[in-house]
Amino acid sequence: MRWGDFRRSDNIEDRGDAGPSGGGAGGGPGIRLGGGAIVVVVIASLLFGVNPLEMLDLVSGGGAPAPQQATPAPGGYGPAPAPPVRDQAREMVAHVLGDTEDTWQAIFKARGQRYVPPKLVLFRGSTRSACGRADAAVGPFYCPADREVYLDTAFFDELTRRFGAPGDFAQAYVVAHEVGHHVQNLMGIMGKFDAQSQRMDARSRNALSVRLELQADCFAGVWGHAAQRRNLLDAGDVEEGLRAAAAVGDDRIQRQARGAVTPDSFTHGSSAQRVRWFKAGFDTGDVRSCDTFAARER
Repeated sequence: MRWGDFRRSDNIEDRGDAGPSGGGAGGGPGIRLGGGAIVVVVIASLLFGVNPLEMLDLVSGGGAPAPQQATPAPGGYGPAPAPPVRDQAREMVAHVLGDTEDTWQAIFKARGQRYVPPKLVLFRGSTRSACGRADAAVGPFYCPADREVYLDTAFFDELTRRFGAPGDFAQAYVVAHEVGHHVQNLMGIMGKFDAQSQRMDARSRNALSVRLELQADCFAGVWGHAAQRRNLLDAGDVEEGLRAAAAVGDDRIQRQARGAVTPDSFTHGSSAQRVRWFKAGFDTGDVRSCDTFAARER
């Protein structure tokens, strides 16, 4: 993916070095979790499509090591030092976010509407949001209360190392999915979801949540379609996106976490469902193909 050709967004807030409330990027002792906290982490992990056992490792201090920089040859000659991995991830996210802004601005304009882009907050470890405190256990998420996307860039390491979904387009899919939730919020879909879900039992609410998440996957595909039309994707990028969508399916995560799958507890959809709806948006580039709520089959 030639993300360097995307327009870079300035709607980025980096809290990576903000200290305890922002998570901090430095190493140090892990967070001690009591029994109740572990239960909360496990529940939050399943809700947001993250492997609980793996996220517990991050929260307790088992995150990826600090990135290393290349050392120039003696005397100042040789290749320039490579930028830190964290800076590369930040730049990629900023460029992908900028391209989602351009894509959705054009789509909203064609619909006679105005697109107001979200802010994307980068953090390490934990941070605060209008939806409550966020940490690595919950993974990337969108907060409708402040209209901001929250992303711990350590999740990209998890996506590659533990979920088996490497590649910059796989990471871009994560960003585009969360932006898809922002699009739902602007379109009023999320408000209707909230009102309707409050009147439901847990099983029905989970089923409705799956449709919401699958639509965000489809919206991510709509963005991917726009990037492909401008010849900004490389061979293999689509496969990276599909692999990422499959990697965070509820069935795969549940099987990894506890060796069994409980479809009634799904909140994001199975691997097959997430792949199918991402492809629906990617193949058509049309938001009308993303009406997961009206679809007979999820």
